[in-house]
Amino acid sequence: MNEVFSPHLDDESHADERRAALGYVTEAFAEAILAGIESDSFAHAALFTAFQELVETYGEEPVAAFAERLPQRIREGEFTIASRH
Repeated sequence: MNEVFSPHLDDESHADERRAALGYVTEAFAEAILAGIESDSFAHAALFTAFQELVETYGEEPVAAFAERLPQRIREGEFTIASRH
């Protein structure tokens, strides 16, 4: 499937589904921490799994293009929840 990467990511009709999915991931993250897994280890595993799934679904080039935009999005604070100071 080599269409434009994740055409529904910006589609408001999928916002509820994305929120539900985030809830599942957050719950799994919390369970892993309670089981003694370091948060950074879980985060790396989650990212690897997510990219693996995206590549399987959309192909390497569309996912690579998506990943190329991540540094700017990170620097703009899109993934920052709260200050860690």
